[in-house]
Amino acid sequence: MSVNVQPLHDRVIVKPAEKAEKTAGGIIIPDTAQEKPQRGEVVAVGKGAKRDEPMTVKVGDTVLFGKYSGTEIEIEGEKYLLLKETDIFVIL
Repeated sequence: MSVNVQPLHDRVIVKPAEKAEKTAGGIIIPDTAQEKPQRGEVVAVGKGAKRDEPMTVKVGDTVLFGKYSGTEIEIEGEKYLLLKETDIFVIL
């Protein structure tokens, strides 16, 4: 999966994982109680904040990020998150 958008500097575009709609026991979770996803797949990466500091993440990486990090954006009808690289905690 890729997008035709190039983030600037140390920005990363992430496709968030789907929200859990059911518990392991099969109970349906209402929209108001669903947790915001904290995992996603990197679909576009900027060139880095400085020339001598390349980006750590790359397209295709699965990452964990802060619960309230980033800005929600919509590209071609799909929802993505625009994050700074420092908002990403772990590459899985």
